[in-house]
Amino acid sequence: MMRQLYLSSTVLFWLLVTAFWAGNLWLPPAEQSLAIAAEKVYSKADLAKHATADNCWMAIRGGVYDLTAYLPGHPSPPEVVLPWCGKEATEAYNTKTKGRPHAPFADELLSKYKIGKLASERP
Repeated sequence: MMRQLYLSSTVLFWLLVTAFWAGNLWLPPAEQSLAIAAEKVYSKADLAKHATADNCWMAIRGGVYDLTAYLPGHPSPPEVVLPWCGKEATEAYNTKTKGRPHAPFADELLSKYKIGKLASERP
């Protein structure tokens, strides 16, 4: 009798563990759902406070990105990127200020630096 109770409780335990693990596969990661729910909104005035090489934020396509850590690794010379720190830089990003778009890899890389979104201006 004890052996049967032990075996059935052990099987039940592992079935529950497996069910919780499998159920977790269908849920989004906690950080992702929190980030979506609580995305920080920055004004253009907030953005303008971050306009140096040591503190470089840019607004691109409605998102705000802290690119400070990336600037030393950017392929272009700093003179190309620094004028856009603290500003809305969508057009510069989309054209590289030379009429050429960034590669899709740049969009993937950019997503790692997103810290929020730019507040929309009211007319």
